[in-house]
Amino acid sequence: MDYGFWSLLPPLAAIVLAIRTKQVYLSLVTGIWLGWMIIHHWNPLSGTLATIQALVDVFKDPGNTRTIMFSALVGALIIFIQKSGGVQGFVHLLERIMKRYERGNNRRVVQLISALTGIVVFVESSISSLTVGALFRPVFDKLRISREKLAFIADSTSAPICILIPFNAWGAFVMSLLLTQGFDKPFHVMMSSMAYNFYPMLALAMVFFVIFTGRDFGPMRKSEQRTLEGTLTWPNARPMISDEITAVAPVPGIVFRTRNMIIPIAVMVLMMPVMLIYTGWPEEGVHRSFFSTAFHAIGQGSGSTSVLVSVITAILVSMILYRVQGLFKIREMVDLTMKGISGMMPLALLMLMAFAITAVCNALGTGRYAAEITRGWLSPGLVPLIVFLTSSFISFSTGTSWGTFGIMIAIAVPMAQSMGAEVLLVIAAVLGGGVFGDHCSPISDTTIISSMASACDHIDHVRTQLPYALAAGGIAALGYLIMGLA
Repeated sequence: MDYGFWSLLPPLAAIVLAIRTKQVYLSLVTGIWLGWMIIHHWNPLSGTLATIQALVDVFKDPGNTRTIMFSALVGALIIFIQKSGGVQGFVHLLERIMKRYERGNNRRVVQLISALTGIVVFVESSISSLTVGALFRPVFDKLRISREKLAFIADSTSAPICILIPFNAWGAFVMSLLLTQGFDKPFHVMMSSMAYNFYPMLALAMVFFVIFTGRDFGPMRKSEQRTLEGTLTWPNARPMISDEITAVAPVPGIVFRTRNMIIPIAVMVLMMPVMLIYTGWPEEGVHRSFFSTAFHAIGQGSGSTSVLVSVITAILVSMILYRVQGLFKIREMVDLTMKGISGMMPLALLMLMAFAITAVCNALGTGRYAAEITRGWLSPGLVPLIVFLTSSFISFSTGTSWGTFGIMIAIAVPMAQSMGAEVLLVIAAVLGGGVFGDHCSPISDTTIISSMASACDHIDHVRTQLPYALAAGGIAALGYLIMGLA
């Protein structure tokens, strides 16, 4: 059945409500409900029952279920790493490295180490920005590097690196959204699109450009000059204090060991390609050579199975590691696992609703209709640019890149396929736009955490970071325009 204009109502309602209310969950549920109301001819009873059933049906897809399980279990791994003292051990290792450079007043090296730390902690964006801010703030203050610069580095190496190294919940979420669009090998599609994910790469490049050249511009230059003169914050600033952040404290009296963080994360990351090779290995065996077959298998493997097995393996390895050290008993580890899973429930709910709104948009033919009405005036070459700008606007207005992914993938992919636009470029435009808007937004969780961890006035952080983000975003938009028209 052709629903025409009505097929646009659910995603548009979700977008408008998310922008006006800042309540992404409520907005997505409303969009899903409207979609099923349309399909059921505005019958409130059958439409509401269909909405409930649609949320239940998300779990009929094994890929969706595996992804939601992975996201919940990541919470267990994170709480294990924190409780075992692994994060503190990693912090102490960095502190020993930095002392060498503090004596020489080497401002550039300390900034470089802070950026690399944010890249290393790619398992979760909030932990990345929190670790960088809290760890490096005393050193930045001592070397008279502005707290705004620290917040900028912490923020710019959190979400961008999480989407570029997607062996985490970010990657699992994106793969599942691609799976709902009919891609048999979502991991291969996601990794192939990374070559066009311009904004995260440019955001990271901007960080290293500023560090190596020392060329600040906009409000950041004034903040740096103020700090060099001995004033940490502006007179009217209200720093957000990192000590107020709720964090999981390690077991009292234990020795902080870096390996308690490095080993579990390394196991999870290394298990990803192993499982992709295993699940994608051809039944007829090796074709030409083992390495060429393995490389081919990575592109054919099951992404959702791989991430789930990887995080389970990492949790089991961490349990053995911590039990050998006598840190936890079996019952304590089970309790910590449950606590970590409960902490990730908001993320799991967001995934559930994103999958459900994708399903109802597919049922309504939203992407196809959007392609039809824009075919007369919108060139296929302009689709990547329009998608990037739209995703940026939604993400900036809502403060969430994940919510943007859930809404826009359902519209952009069918639209690109119908209009003959480059699908990989469009997928990258959604991901890049979501990260760009989230990076700039003053209501984004990573932006807020970066301000808190750096003890920086939040508005000062947003103002000083915005010119750098806009510069990278402008270049990214130009890249999508050129690539789309090429």
